[in-house]
Amino acid sequence: MTNFSRQTGLFGKLRQWVTTTPDRALDKAYEAALEIRQIEADYFDGQPISKGDGNYSSSAYRLLQKDLDKYLGIIKRQMTAFKASSSVLPVNTGQLDTPLPDDVPVNQISGPAIFFSKLQLVDETLEKYRQPSTFAVPAFALNQLQTRPLTGLAKSEKPGITTEDTANEALTSRSSVLPRSILRTVDRIKQDLDPDAETEVVRNFRMSKTQTTVAITFVLQLVIVPLLAQYLSKNFIVHPIVAQVRNETQAEIFLNSEMEEEALHELQQYEERLRFEVLLGKTPEIGEREIEGQVRQKAALIEEEYRDRSADAVNNVFADAIAVITFSLLLTNCKEKVATLKAFIDEIVYGLSDSAKAFLIILFTDTFVGFHSPHGWEVLLEGMANHLGLPANRNFIFLFIATFPVILDTVFKYWIFRYLNRISPSAVATYKNMNE
Repeated sequence: MTNFSRQTGLFGKLRQWVTTTPDRALDKAYEAALEIRQIEADYFDGQPISKGDGNYSSSAYRLLQKDLDKYLGIIKRQMTAFKASSSVLPVNTGQLDTPLPDDVPVNQISGPAIFFSKLQLVDETLEKYRQPSTFAVPAFALNQLQTRPLTGLAKSEKPGITTEDTANEALTSRSSVLPRSILRTVDRIKQDLDPDAETEVVRNFRMSKTQTTVAITFVLQLVIVPLLAQYLSKNFIVHPIVAQVRNETQAEIFLNSEMEEEALHELQQYEERLRFEVLLGKTPEIGEREIEGQVRQKAALIEEEYRDRSADAVNNVFADAIAVITFSLLLTNCKEKVATLKAFIDEIVYGLSDSAKAFLIILFTDTFVGFHSPHGWEVLLEGMANHLGLPANRNFIFLFIATFPVILDTVFKYWIFRYLNRISPSAVATYKNMNE
């Protein structure tokens, strides 16, 4: 009887949860709409969130855009659930006898009024931001702007101004009569004379500090989390399974012929060194049978060593695959943090001087596609092959060295010609002078 009552209680709770799905979805959408209203009241004087309203830095706008996109996504998902569930489940909306007063909070209205007030606020929020006029520039506009040189940014070299910000500025200034530099000067004077300028500076600093903290934390996550996943999975999951399978199947000692050749060469060197020391008198004279016994002991040690190396290589394959999957999941599930990190890197890169940019370009090109880079690629590929227990195929390594750095060099030169030359031509000129 007790089990029956428990099952009845569980089914009752489940039925109650299902039947309240429309109300629950509407409540979550309403809370997200209230968050958007709060952002409008705090930063835009109750106006819609738009880059044209308010004087904030690009970093501050990105953070506000992240919050807006997050809450709009919540509203859209919850309203989709509300529409789907309300089509099959009854929704008790009641009847409204009088229109809702605008100045009365929702929690002080009757039940039916609350329902329609929430629905009205959510619909108004979605309608308000349905037009693509908040932050984002249309893709076709950015493509058109990228085909023409952005001379304003190249001359000013403002740190923290990205290509997208310059595109937005170019789009908004096409219909302007005065030059953009004069308008920027006037805006700066207005900001300096604004009595709330100090508050805005503090707010922008906090936004920038938040962006820096998020970016650095995310970089540490991208490094530490995959390494930790690789270490833990290798030692506590993969290693016991691989060891058990290899013991049950009596797997081969050597994974490839190169490992076998290394073991034979090591054993041969040991035997020759032992005979050489006997001939020089450094060790007491021993018979052929004793030499054979010592060589047999050394062979057993070499066998155990290479068996462990083979097992470790198999462990590395699966553990590295888990680390790569973890890294990919971090990138796909943290798109907002990826965008913040990209904006942070853009601000650092575009904030560097021309000589610093040229120095980094030369360092990168000489390391990966320079005259001495083939030796580094060869060491890297051989080390990776040994790590995964694969034979270091010389033909493949030489073919890779002959093609991949050339392709990388071509792509890098195209990037300099196509993008960097239009964004920062002075940095390209400095790079050419330093490279000569």
